[in-house]
Amino acid sequence: MTRLFFILAAALACAAAPAAAQAADYKIGFVNGERLLREAAPAKRAQAKLEKEFAGRQADLQKLDKQVQALQQSLDRDGTTMSESDRRNKERDLANMTRDLQRSQREFREDLNLRKNEELASMQERANKVIQQIAVDEKFDLIVQEPVIYASPRIDITDRVIKALSDK
Repeated sequence: MTRLFFILAAALACAAAPAAAQAADYKIGFVNGERLLREAAPAKRAQAKLEKEFAGRQADLQKLDKQVQALQQSLDRDGTTMSESDRRNKERDLANMTRDLQRSQREFREDLNLRKNEELASMQERANKVIQQIAVDEKFDLIVQEPVIYASPRIDITDRVIKALSDK
């Protein structure tokens, strides 16, 4: 019985050996997408472009926020000494300004998120083309991106992708 067991184990080992040898011939790469979006030149340019594009609106929102705060402080400080009609008018103005500020902030966030998503999609499209080109040029069998539980630094090609993106 033990002799049969050893023969069977030897046969299985011999059958598995070519598969293991064949698996060693695969070339696998890994790309850290988060690092790519943080360090690649096109991602940095897109971030700077968005900051420039939305800087004016952000400054306007900050100005409106300061006006709301100033009106609130004025009302808190002088509200007890004001006439009833003046206090009511200031409270109404404050409510209107607060509502306008909240609406403007919401629109700003929505517009900014929309533009960020557009830039992100464009960046991902460019990165995918670069990754595919690297895969073809360097004869990779498989390139994976996150989520990955573990990837050896030996197969991490993120630096090559970042460099290739900055060359374009």
